[in-house]
Amino acid sequence: MDMLWNGWGDPAKAAPLPDSVTGLLRDLLGVKPRTTPALSLEDIDLPATTAGPAALKSLAEAVGGEDHVRTDSESRVRHTRGKSTPDLLRIRAGDFSDVPQAVVLPASHEEVLAVLRACSAHGLAVVPFGGGTSVVGGLAPQRGAFIALDLRRMNGLLDLDPVSRTAVLQPGLRAPEAEALLAGHGFTLGHFPQSFEWATIGGFAAARSSGQASAGYGRFDEMVLGLTLATPEGTIETGRAPRSAAGPDLRQLVLGSEGAFGVITSVTVRIRPLPQARIYEGWRFASFEEGAAALRRLAQDGPRPTVLRLSDETETFIGLAQPDAIGGDLSQSAAGCLAITGYEGTSEDTAQRRAQAATVLTACGGTLVGAEPGERWAHGRYSAPYLRDALLDVGAFAETLETAAFWSRIPDLYTAVRTALTDALTEAGTPPLVMCHISHVYENGASLYFTVVSAQGEDPVAHWTPVKHAANEAVLAAGGTISHHHGVGTDHRDWYVREAGPLGISALRAVKRRLDPEGLLNPGVLLPTD
Repeated sequence: MDMLWNGWGDPAKAAPLPDSVTGLLRDLLGVKPRTTPALSLEDIDLPATTAGPAALKSLAEAVGGEDHVRTDSESRVRHTRGKSTPDLLRIRAGDFSDVPQAVVLPASHEEVLAVLRACSAHGLAVVPFGGGTSVVGGLAPQRGAFIALDLRRMNGLLDLDPVSRTAVLQPGLRAPEAEALLAGHGFTLGHFPQSFEWATIGGFAAARSSGQASAGYGRFDEMVLGLTLATPEGTIETGRAPRSAAGPDLRQLVLGSEGAFGVITSVTVRIRPLPQARIYEGWRFASFEEGAAALRRLAQDGPRPTVLRLSDETETFIGLAQPDAIGGDLSQSAAGCLAITGYEGTSEDTAQRRAQAATVLTACGGTLVGAEPGERWAHGRYSAPYLRDALLDVGAFAETLETAAFWSRIPDLYTAVRTALTDALTEAGTPPLVMCHISHVYENGASLYFTVVSAQGEDPVAHWTPVKHAANEAVLAAGGTISHHHGVGTDHRDWYVREAGPLGISALRAVKRRLDPEGLLNPGVLLPTD
């Protein structure tokens, strides 16, 4: 099944906002319903592809036939941009300026190499396409004609080593399918980002994804033991041991490269036994500062839960900490900040860590509020993108952004980004509601995940652009990284250039020139075009 072409996820799961939320948006933020008629997929008739017959023939030969090269309007529309709010607003408005000329579906590493050769011969850029869930402009190259290289046919479990606890997965394998295949052997990857239902293994690696259970299982880049990369200049194989001192780790060039250096065609990952027990619960703290101190204590001194999150006062009050609770009676919302803790593993280990963590959280000022908030979070943890679509439907603007920093910088970073978002949108005439949560914790720091909701304004995309830029500036000025897990894409590229520094960017440009001398791969994404 394909994702909604103009929204997120499964069409059957899309639901309108409750009247209470619509009324709150109207009264609090001045949100007005949009009057533009909704665009239908059936009404879209794109101009014919500019890729000539010779190019299409070469592409078909590369992937085993014409059935695997699609130039129809629906296929091309479904591979236009990603799923950020500006992406969706533009496509809902009928802007298809970034549409691929064809969608090509290879089935093997060798076919990917053949596609790259064909594209080189015919001057076509290449955008690797997994689940299409990018929210940072990672699927909108800045160079003329291009194809979307859809990896969905490369969706197998190639090998599983139960002794070493490793698995080799193909890049087009969606996360739920990967979990099902591993579960058949008694294992789990343990990677559950909000995009879990639609994102792919290759995308996780290409964007350095971080799942909601990262406190226990680690980030995806920590799970990756080896990679195979297809480039216009040939193949790179990395990872023959769990750790090595044989020079710089080439995996790190591939992880986070966002398709700019090559196409990931297989990923060797660390796997864990399926947990016997899963327990989630909620804790309440008087303030975000107090809750953050408690999370830091657990992250640094243990015991570390598998899931560890903290919503600020605003997010807790609105109910976004538990998306399934949106629309409830806000007058019944308790003050303070809600933290979610989760424990996965053997029954004995889970019970022990839970008891030890409870002692720490209580000593830090936390109050246990029971299993219900944790279970609601677990049940609704993939619901927020559907809520974003519902907000867009009633004329609200809703977007997210995230960053990370060392613990000592978290308070100033939190204040700086909230202030930048609030001031920029207020000055633009659309005062916002800004919410935040700590989504991932480490011994030395944490990530902050912001959600902002406001009225859309007359031109929502143009309205948001300077606000996003102001937030990016605030992130760098306060000592944060421009992205913790969404990636760079085009939205963060200019700030990533500043974060990495001139010499660092020059080194990465040299890598790209060696692997992709014609600049075919995702041009303008991650690195500026020459």
